[in-house]
Amino acid sequence: MMTNTTLTNQNPELTQNYIIQLLDQLTIDYQNTKSERKAIAAEFSTSEEEFTILEEIELLTTDIRGYANQIKIRFYIENPQQAIEKLHRTRLFDVPSIAQFYLNTSDQYENLKSYLRMLDYLRLLILEYLNLSQINHPTLQNL
Repeated sequence: MMTNTTLTNQNPELTQNYIIQLLDQLTIDYQNTKSERKAIAAEFSTSEEEFTILEEIELLTTDIRGYANQIKIRFYIENPQQAIEKLHRTRLFDVPSIAQFYLNTSDQYENLKSYLRMLDYLRLLILEYLNLSQINHPTLQNL
């Protein structure tokens, strides 16, 4: 029996479809975090970090969803090698403020935590798509 993971590994178009579906779902999920984001802004506004937790999430969201939108609209990402390197470095839970928030808020902010998990999953799907695209279409490496 073939699992979804096996199918995805063999088919970049299937991975692309997952990316598009997840991107659309994340748009809805993000809207559903509005009240939690307001509460977080009030609770964590006195952070000593360079960026607040919400600013860190916005920066990561912009990068990851930006790559997903390129795949959705163009079916490729410009400078794929640079994107691969950046996505490997962009681990959501390696950002100290995000990791602390995630681990120290126990059962609070479940919608935002779910959004973060799915955003990280989208990052991994994009990496998989880029790797598959380079294997299947080596000429796309220099776009």
